[in-house]
Amino acid sequence: MDEILRNTFITVLTLSTAIHLWLAKRHIQFVSHHKNKVPDAFKKNISIKDHQKAANYTIAKSELGRKDTLIQACMLALLTLGGLISMISNFFDWISSPLLKDVAIILSVLFISSLIDLPFNYYKTFKIDEEFGFNRMTKKLFFADLYKQMILGLLLGLPILLVALWMLDNAGAYWWFYLWAVWSLFNLLILAVYPTWIAPFFNKFSPLKDKTLKTKIIALLKKCGFTSQGLFVMDGSVRSNHGNAYFTGFGKNKRIVFFDTLLERLNHNEIEAVLAHELGHFHHNHVKKRIVMMFIVSFIGLAMLGYFKDQSWFYHGLGITEPSNGSALLLFMLVGPTFIFFIRPIMAFYSRQNEFEADRYAKKHSSAKFLKESLVKLYRDNASTLTPDPLYSAFYDSHPPAIQRIAKL
Repeated sequence: MDEILRNTFITVLTLSTAIHLWLAKRHIQFVSHHKNKVPDAFKKNISIKDHQKAANYTIAKSELGRKDTLIQACMLALLTLGGLISMISNFFDWISSPLLKDVAIILSVLFISSLIDLPFNYYKTFKIDEEFGFNRMTKKLFFADLYKQMILGLLLGLPILLVALWMLDNAGAYWWFYLWAVWSLFNLLILAVYPTWIAPFFNKFSPLKDKTLKTKIIALLKKCGFTSQGLFVMDGSVRSNHGNAYFTGFGKNKRIVFFDTLLERLNHNEIEAVLAHELGHFHHNHVKKRIVMMFIVSFIGLAMLGYFKDQSWFYHGLGITEPSNGSALLLFMLVGPTFIFFIRPIMAFYSRQNEFEADRYAKKHSSAKFLKESLVKLYRDNASTLTPDPLYSAFYDSHPPAIQRIAKL
């Protein structure tokens, strides 16, 4: 079984990496081929200069993404089959407590992974986004955010990690079910406290001051039967020139948040249409459905880990010489996404259908005309390509291509 698992993992990792690199190459070539002509549906609103900017921005990000994918695949192979996890485990042999040793191993692997990600994130922010006029972040703020993310990750992640490792050792044969229940409750708690405790850790939020816009939004909320804990403006311009709006929170602790950059670009009618689209997601319970889907996937995954944990071939086949609770969790976190890669088209398709559904809701409760105008402005101002490769888009994109989306409004 060791050999079967090892060969299966090598095949899946190689195939998933090759597919991603191939799709990204197709995407780059397709966007490049169509960058000298604006699609007919957008000729009145998007100039050839803006269209080419979006194409070049997409190409730059995709080329960086291909490099990132290749490095991540090599790193995963090194950690597992290359024996790096086992080497890290041997380094911490001086720690007498098995639980604390497992914590040290997991934190070390996560730290190494974050170091691998750092150059790509830095290049994306200070080279690509800077070149295309989107970056407003200083290097000081960039590293301050990294520090905050690390602190927050330890404060939130370390307790749940300790609980998980303790359960693996002490909760009996159904430890995976108890862990799934704790993990699910933990995620619901994070969703509930995110607006008031976590998000302000990174951004400033102030109540919406535009009385005319506020009145218009409140009228829309009443019309749609939606209640909110407040309308807020986020200082997104501190980090980026991109514009957006979103709902955050869970249950009664829901907030509506507008990027300050969005308010600068859209008129009141267009903002109302964007908000109506977001309300459509809540009306159709898209958020709740995604949460349920996440719980189902985590339940299946942890149930499988409950079986694999006691199989020696699970460890030996993936390069672990000394099985432990920590290595079981690590393999679950590292290797699992490689196998899930192949269901991404299904997840992307489901997400795109949700977007169409939310658009229909906005069309009914606001205005198709203003929703179309707002989307065109967002495509233009965020330099989103109007001509993605169809196969790449079908595999990855959570939102429908611009041409399809506008055509249905």
